[in-house]
Amino acid sequence: MADPIHQFQIVNLFPVAKVGDTQIMFTNSAAFMVAAVTVISIFLIAGSASRSLVPGRLQSMVELSYEFVANAIRSTAGSDGMRFFPFVFSLFMFVLTVNLLGLIPYTFTVTSHIIVTVTLAMSVFLTVLVYGFYKNGLHFFNLFVPKGIPIYILPLIVVIEVISFLSRPISHSVRLFANMLAGHITLKVFAGFVTLLGSAGAVGIAGAVLPLGLVVAITALELLVAFLQAYVFAILTCIYLNDAIHPGH
Repeated sequence: MADPIHQFQIVNLFPVAKVGDTQIMFTNSAAFMVAAVTVISIFLIAGSASRSLVPGRLQSMVELSYEFVANAIRSTAGSDGMRFFPFVFSLFMFVLTVNLLGLIPYTFTVTSHIIVTVTLAMSVFLTVLVYGFYKNGLHFFNLFVPKGIPIYILPLIVVIEVISFLSRPISHSVRLFANMLAGHITLKVFAGFVTLLGSAGAVGIAGAVLPLGLVVAITALELLVAFLQAYVFAILTCIYLNDAIHPGH
């Protein structure tokens, strides 16, 4: 485990099914995704079971999570965007939970794999595309024609807007993937320095104090990044959904 990349390795746990010559395996990545869904379900069910007028700590955390996502949707997509609350809330809670689980030693960070973040981003992209045409029909193309643009530069602007729209899943997914990957690699490298220096005697132990302090600081930063990346992923989802709801704005 000295290799900082080794922590991202996909490990097959047991076979699930076989389709032709392809063996479908249940992996450590799938296990942590199931664990995340389980943790979220227990948290929400336990926190909302009592429905007390004066909420306890767990109920307050559930209500705070609800209001946080609801306010993000209302501020970006308006009241019409609340129809997508279950979708956005699920994305936010899932990304936040797998990010936090990945900070526990000897666990696995699901969002450090581009295939996972691309799948999440594509689900947002396809939702925007399908709902945009369902609600607005061909008027959805107004999204690529900003108002007030002079006619002589309109073709160029339309091309830029189309490219920007099609590149959304890339930026949406790479941002989350790159931040989680880079943070965990950095944490692993400095933790390796602590182990290496600590095995070099008294002088090495003294020298390990600095990288140990950096490990603590980076861990605190990663806690912030885990929440921040979940928030950024959710708020971008809200912004993209707003384009499907109000393509002419």
